Amino acid sequence: MKSLKRYQYEKYAVLCNLAYPRVFKQTRYGFDPNGQRVVANRFGKTVVRILWSKNKEEAVIVIKGSHCISDWLLNLAMWQRSCKNFGLNYSIHAGFHFILNQESQPTHNKDTLGLSLFERTVEIASELINSGKRITITGHSSGGAIGCVIADALELSHPKSIKRIVTFGQPAVGGYKFKRQFKLAHKTYRICCDLDIVTFLPPFPLLYWHVGKMLWLYNGRIYENTPSIVRLGRSIVSWVIRPFSYHLMSKYIRNKDYFDNR
Repeated sequence: MKSLKRYQYEKYAVLCNLAYPRVFKQTRYGFDPNGQRVVANRFGKTVVRILWSKNKEEAVIVIKGSHCISDWLLNLAMWQRSCKNFGLNYSIHAGFHFILNQESQPTHNKDTLGLSLFERTVEIASELINSGKRITITGHSSGGAIGCVIADALELSHPKSIKRIVTFGQPAVGGYKFKRQFKLAHKTYRICCDLDIVTFLPPFPLLYWHVGKMLWLYNGRIYENTPSIVRLGRSIVSWVIRPFSYHLMSKYIRNKDYFDNR
């Protein structure tokens, strides 16, 4: 992968997956005992984990995707809402806007009521940036989408503070104005796996646009910036011919020592 080494991809994939468990021991992954802040949603459920170590420049914001029925229903809110209340001059998917704008329940003795999930995340990240950290953001599904918005806002208020954005199975975030004004496309990597249908959503190609470099994991290879129509076409063809592919001789030659050992 250009500009994203394999060990980095694997590290962020592991951290992204670990955003989902209720309990997460950050010290197992090299972060300080006090190097974690949690940002909760309106129900008090963890959505964002912010991780850091004093002796490392990079702090990591990990964001989970849809993980309950109410979150999945928000994905159906495919109209767009303005992000001016976040200090950004474009509109995004209304469901993602709701996730960011919902009141965040306190999870730390520093936390108070009255801040949105967006505001609390930006507040904590800004403190780390002011202490000399650079921020990497990684998220799965809708978590990747809202991560792009959070990163853009941080970059606006703290130029050059964002190290990279790595998302997994991310849907598109906003319209063409979002694509044109998003400042971090050159630092954004969208990882797509095979025919992950969520990466084609929302299903309105001219109303919603992706940003950044797309890395498609397919048939044991990594493809860069493959157009969605090509990706969909290859996957459908693969499904259609798969039963016939088992007729190939290569499928019968499983192991050259198979018969020798009998």
